[in-house]
Amino acid sequence: MTGATSGRAGPEGPPAAVLERFAAQRVARLATLSAVGPRLVPVTFAWHDGAAVWAVDRVKPKRPGPLRRERDLAADPRVAMLVDHYDEDWAALWWVELQGTAATIEGAAAEAALDALARRYPPYRGDRPPGPVVAVTPRRWAWWSAS
Repeated sequence: MTGATSGRAGPEGPPAAVLERFAAQRVARLATLSAVGPRLVPVTFAWHDGAAVWAVDRVKPKRPGPLRRERDLAADPRVAMLVDHYDEDWAALWWVELQGTAATIEGAAAEAALDALARRYPPYRGDRPPGPVVAVTPRRWAWWSAS
């Protein structure tokens, strides 16, 4: 990536190279707000139609009933997603944060998001996530790169 090593943007999004870095990562850390404070969980996601989409799956073990992140989103839809790269060569370090509003999507929008997730993650091809499917619409972006 060339140009500025850090920056901020609104819903219009970051520069293309920053968005490409964000979208290329396989896992993001999803931050939600709960009554006792912020919570972080790793999530698989896809960049689809201007939003970060993810779904509750049954591929990885889960407890029955709504997950904590689902309950958190029902109470407060504000979230942050962070992707980053660590390297022993600290000149290669970078991160990108998306702050946005999460909403459950259904119907054709959910099916298209699930298709995007299945293209990225082979386990979803044979065992499609039952959902819910969530789209995070960006409100703010921040990023930093050591080089």
